[in-house]
Amino acid sequence: MASFELHDELFVPLPRDEVFPFFADAQNLEAITPDFLGFKIVTPRPITMETGALIDYSLKLHGVPIKWRTRIAAWDPPSMFVDEQLRGPYSLWYHEHTFHEVEGGTLVVDHVTYEHFGGGLVNRWFVAPDLDKIFAHRKRRTYELLTGLPYQPEAQEAVTGALAAG
Repeated sequence: MASFELHDELFVPLPRDEVFPFFADAQNLEAITPDFLGFKIVTPRPITMETGALIDYSLKLHGVPIKWRTRIAAWDPPSMFVDEQLRGPYSLWYHEHTFHEVEGGTLVVDHVTYEHFGGGLVNRWFVAPDLDKIFAHRKRRTYELLTGLPYQPEAQEAVTGALAAG
């Protein structure tokens, strides 16, 4: 089965110690997930985030109800954490979240390795476009909720491009 990858970056003009706690609160995942997924956390709250924590969700993917369970595979505040799917729509979902202190704020990096049935064509025409929409929404909402400011994609591209250039 082929593996696919998604890489996304968001610059937030806040210190890492203010950004990481937002992600450490599992409830915020509902706030940054697009409404069209009907995403709900099923695990009773509060959820203690730590290595080994299990989190159950329900969602609808193209109208089909899905149960999703993830495990926090690594937890290293305020630098990184990893969630991996134990049950859900993918045959593999390994999502690394890293938080880098950079000049003027924090660079939040999502790197996902995933596998699914159907191969490259299904990924190109269905899965990757869906993930792109979901992660674009997550990025926008995360920025807005953390800063109280409107998200500006052009400004983000300029900042993350400059950071990548060194």
